[in-house]
Amino acid sequence: MDFLTTILAMIVTLGILVTIHEYGHFWVARRCGIKVLRFSVGFGKPLVRWRDKQDTEYVIAAIPLGGYVSMLDEREADVPESLRSQAFNRKTVYQRFAVVAAGPLVNLIFPIFVYWALFLSGTSALVPVIGSVKPQSIAEVSGVIPGGEIIAVDGHITPTWDDINLRLAARIGDQAMVPLEVRYKSQQSSQTYVLDLQQWTLDLETESPLSSVGLVVYRPVVPVVIGRVEPSGQAELSGLQVGDEIVRVNGAPAGKWEDFVALIQANAGQELRLEVVRNDEAILLSIIPAEKRWESGDVTGYIGAGVQPVEWPEDMRRVVQYGVFESAEHAVRKTWQMITLTLDSIWKMLEGILSVKNLSGPITIAKVAAASAASGLETFASFLAYLSISLGILNLLPIPMLDGGHLVYYCIEIIRGRPVSEKVQAVGLRLGMAVLFTLMGVAIFNDLMRL
Repeated sequence: MDFLTTILAMIVTLGILVTIHEYGHFWVARRCGIKVLRFSVGFGKPLVRWRDKQDTEYVIAAIPLGGYVSMLDEREADVPESLRSQAFNRKTVYQRFAVVAAGPLVNLIFPIFVYWALFLSGTSALVPVIGSVKPQSIAEVSGVIPGGEIIAVDGHITPTWDDINLRLAARIGDQAMVPLEVRYKSQQSSQTYVLDLQQWTLDLETESPLSSVGLVVYRPVVPVVIGRVEPSGQAELSGLQVGDEIVRVNGAPAGKWEDFVALIQANAGQELRLEVVRNDEAILLSIIPAEKRWESGDVTGYIGAGVQPVEWPEDMRRVVQYGVFESAEHAVRKTWQMITLTLDSIWKMLEGILSVKNLSGPITIAKVAAASAASGLETFASFLAYLSISLGILNLLPIPMLDGGHLVYYCIEIIRGRPVSEKVQAVGLRLGMAVLFTLMGVAIFNDLMRL
């Protein structure tokens, strides 16, 4: 069922984004008087097809990993004399430029509407209160004291943890001194700390910018109560059930859920004696955590159990909501922030500041799509907006085969006054295929390693 849910989430996600992208090409092509032969969402065998009054065929195909808009073009097939004025290749270079650019530009504009709707309806978030500071971390060296709410990072207001992470992520590799403004309930004014990021390094595969500087999110105390048991996992095999409260491990207090998890991870293959309270009755069980091997080679314990959620205090939750026009302003700012952050990440990857391990492929997209969909419409919409920006920027990269490569050819045509030769385009096509297949191979390899 989880596999089917993941596949369905990926199909819905890609279906929406591909439709938006191709509709951009389609809409501008129609406005430029170009005859559109087919609008396809997906590749391969058509599952559903129909035609409109202008004889454009609309197709939903079997392989939901992309799509295309097929236009009348003399370079691809013979075109009757009566229709040549509607052929793509007969249009001016500026019209062809507009048609090609429309797809990725729509991907970059679409998030504005998504964020506008989210800000207008209100997004739920946790108040960014510092739970603790890691010893010998950047935050501790800077003198940060737990218990306060982070209200600004680098001069930017940060009402949520997501905003804080994004502001810190934008500073990766900059070797900067970043101010952190914190407000404490016991003080009338806020306190400003300066984070020294000059020697800051992090691995985005294993930690967030927030945790890497030593800031730990405040969380309410979570008792060791089982909320989920995986079928055939060590927890089920040992007799643990949903609702069980583990009070002691090997005779010592179990403490908080985080303490219990750390204990399990540190005792792979070792028997642990559990004292469990079930329906006000004490029960003794034993469990041997299974070994879970990570990409780094480390081995940790794993029992296949999840925690029973606890309610957050009301004063630790907030709704970020704006009016109609204010939401539009914040939506544009949010979209621009994500665009610049994505471009900056690509550049830092080329510089070697960020690892290529951060590239993700279809498997990761499918997993994140399923997880975000399961978390609710708000989370899924945010993921959809972010992925749309990523796809828009990817398609604008000056790589032959992508829209950005064609735009480079059209720019050269505008400057030279004549099209780029087919021979040069053929060489560019082979180079573009090599680059794309290499990137795709790295992304899929990263996906498999994450599994």
